[in-house]
Amino acid sequence: MEFLWMLIIGLIAGAIAKLIMPGRDPGGILITMLLGVAGAFLGGFLFRALGFGGAGPAGLIGAVIGALILLALYRLFMRRRGVPPARPVV
Repeated sequence: MEFLWMLIIGLIAGAIAKLIMPGRDPGGILITMLLGVAGAFLGGFLFRALGFGGAGPAGLIGAVIGALILLALYRLFMRRRGVPPARPVV
């Protein structure tokens, strides 16, 4: 059950991270959502390791922080590889 909860929180965290860090990403919304899920697991792990717990508002904050870190690293890595940002679909 906790795995499913982290997936849902991760999708929400990915959307919040995208709102906090706007801009065109090389992978589009799908990659941003996957980074949000990975950030939820990373942030949840880090917050539990620091003793803040993994559920509730602290879990969401940790997930958003993890998603922001992964999104920033992803943008930096893709920029260095020379991958252009994805075009928005209109």
